[in-house]
Amino acid sequence: QVQLVESGGGLVQPGGSLRLSCAASGSAFTVHTMTWYRQAPGKQRELIASITLQSSTVYADSVQGRGTISRDNAKNTAYLQMNSLKPEDTAVYYCKFTILTRDKVDDYWGQGTQVTVSS
Repeated sequence: QVQLVESGGGLVQPGGSLRLSCAASGSAFTVHTMTWYRQAPGKQRELIASITLQSSTVYADSVQGRGTISRDNAKNTAYLQMNSLKPEDTAVYYCKFTILTRDKVDDYWGQGTQVTVSS
């Protein structure tokens, strides 16, 4: 059984930075694509960044130039560095990993971490 644990959220002032982490634990698996989403109150969940096993990245326009997704394959961990934070970045941030086990591919989600940008 694979589990994802997120960390790094919190309260940040506008213009500040933070780094989110998402680590997968379990046995006998390979993480293919790692993706970060966010969901603000009253809004749909939004894909903001993804990175493939080959480290190809995609960003939403809303975070392009301010966000950087990276991964550490040895630790099965994804990171999202967010800079120049704005109040509209306030949301619950979720990670999703596409994971290959011996005989199947599944998506696993983290529990979510709250990011609040406010003075």
